[in-house]
Amino acid sequence: MTFQEIINQDKPILVDFFAEWCGPCKVQGPMLQELKQKMGDGVSIIKIDIDKNQALAAQYQVRSVPTLMIFKGGETKWRESGVFPADKLEELINQIG
Repeated sequence: MTFQEIINQDKPILVDFFAEWCGPCKVQGPMLQELKQKMGDGVSIIKIDIDKNQALAAQYQVRSVPTLMIFKGGETKWRESGVFPADKLEELINQIG
């Protein structure tokens, strides 16, 4: 499945643009795991390593990591750079639903 096919789904897709060398990304990772456990099939969470996917990072103008984006039906519904708490992400995903 391509990235485009993934973000075109009818449910919210949370994309985490990260890098292995990024300290804040290491903080965000466990929060996303916690979020997935809480929300289950209500959301898909995808991690994109910007060093391995430079074209995709450039396409979405990712300038800093972590950058989190929520897609639904192929559209960007929300975007934020920096560490973002799991409970706030859950609220956003439920609103976008």
